[in-house]
Amino acid sequence: MRTAMEARAAVFLLFTVFSFSVLAQNDQNNKGKWKLLKRSIGISAMHMALLPNDRVITFDRTDFGPSNITLPGGRCRKDSRDEALKKDCYAHSVEFNPANRNVRPLTVLTDTWCSSGALSKDGVLVQSGGYNDGERSVRFFKPCGDCDWEENPNGLVSRRWYASNQILPNGKIIVVGGSMQFSYEFIPKSLKSDYTEYQLPFLKETKDPVDNNLYPFLHLSTDGNLFIFANKRAILLDYVKNRVIKNYPEMPGGVSRNYPSTGSSVLLPLRLMSTGETPDAEVFICGGAPSDSNNKTKLGIYVPASKTCGRLIITAANPKWEMEEMPMNRVMGDMILLPTEEVLIINGAARGTAGWGASRGPVLNPVVYRPNAPRSFQVMNPSMIPRLYHSTAHLIPDGRILVGGSNPNINYNFTVPYPTELSLESFSPPYLSSGKSRPKISWVKPGTEIAYNQKFSLGFELKGKKDIKKICVTMSAPTFTTHSFSMNQRLLVLAVQGMRQISGESYAVDVYAPATNFLAPPGYYLLFVVHGGVPSRGSWVRIN
Repeated sequence: MRTAMEARAAVFLLFTVFSFSVLAQNDQNNKGKWKLLKRSIGISAMHMALLPNDRVITFDRTDFGPSNITLPGGRCRKDSRDEALKKDCYAHSVEFNPANRNVRPLTVLTDTWCSSGALSKDGVLVQSGGYNDGERSVRFFKPCGDCDWEENPNGLVSRRWYASNQILPNGKIIVVGGSMQFSYEFIPKSLKSDYTEYQLPFLKETKDPVDNNLYPFLHLSTDGNLFIFANKRAILLDYVKNRVIKNYPEMPGGVSRNYPSTGSSVLLPLRLMSTGETPDAEVFICGGAPSDSNNKTKLGIYVPASKTCGRLIITAANPKWEMEEMPMNRVMGDMILLPTEEVLIINGAARGTAGWGASRGPVLNPVVYRPNAPRSFQVMNPSMIPRLYHSTAHLIPDGRILVGGSNPNINYNFTVPYPTELSLESFSPPYLSSGKSRPKISWVKPGTEIAYNQKFSLGFELKGKKDIKKICVTMSAPTFTTHSFSMNQRLLVLAVQGMRQISGESYAVDVYAPATNFLAPPGYYLLFVVHGGVPSRGSWVRIN
């Protein structure tokens, strides 16, 4: 028989093992969770956009050859200029419903390869450029149950391949750059004067032999001007008067940040004040690769990607870069603004660049960056699926990140080390498994149509013990995501005017809408109530 001491030792050992098991599980929960949503959506999610009806539109290109999903009703697309199929009965775009995981095939008429886009103020996806017969096209997709793509094949003055878009305070969309295009223009075009392009020598100045100025990073500053970053340099553009009003210092490190040495960029969250004072605008750029890295991949040399990040207050009188380092090297990472004011860095590779077969060493672990003091990076749990060239990631209303794509191959290819990836998965940040009570928005008053500087109220439910001082309200703009850049991404922290308990677990918070269209261009946004670092599900509002 065991002695009492042996029995106590056994109990202690069992308790210790159990405690370590619980701690290990909690530690895993604190690093996020992955879930495969769909093994195949039929195409590779090279481009991705969220609509105000919670549907996600995604597409790749028409000249990959047959996709894995056909057009319905025997429909086919006939295109004598297509480089793969002159008669094409396959879909190259789909609508995905995250709620039930249904996929609906859509019809794009011209080649969307390496194109750009933005959600208009009316909630219509406006998508521009591409390759071959699609290089001057502007496409429109309305958020309705049976809508399909509409196209204007002559919607652009110049061919736009690898360009970037940004919605502006007046609701127009600016299209900047593209392969061998050192100019910008505006869409949609309604007036004769709209059919004008404006030269931008900065884009020619930042071009390398292998470009490295493609898909420039665009961010609307809080003064209404446009921040443009290409390669290693940045300017502030007054697009109304067509003049550069500020040249910023070169980003340190000697690393290129744009395609094909692809890094990523966000405008850090804007904290609004009830006084109406305009907040500073600060840009955050991470990753990239040395300028000649793409050429070296053709010799079988895959140069380590950069692990550096830089922050720049673009509204400062004398802006200076403040450099930091990620936990790992990364090229082709996507940067996503979470509703909690944190930045998620996800997807990409440790060596090489963007391009066909040009990268090695998939970076499977996302990283969460906390931009407010004390600043920190936290490494998350890894995915099992490499997401390299032509991957995407997008915040969806329930707070998860939708992740898809990856095709570093010229065509659909499923037999190589890094095959064409047709799957969609979700990453749930730690706030979705924290065990803390999650707010639930129940109403918005006076309604979901909001005017600038308007005071409005949100009702929400919150269970359990709570500290209402830890409540904030954030407003997130839906993006168009491709090639590691989420165009039009913006997160605003609204000024709180008051908080009150209505009854039991029901509360209301009074906030002010952004004061001007410089702070928030007109259109649709997702509202989140955040309590103690845990966001509610997003609720759509429209500001105009």
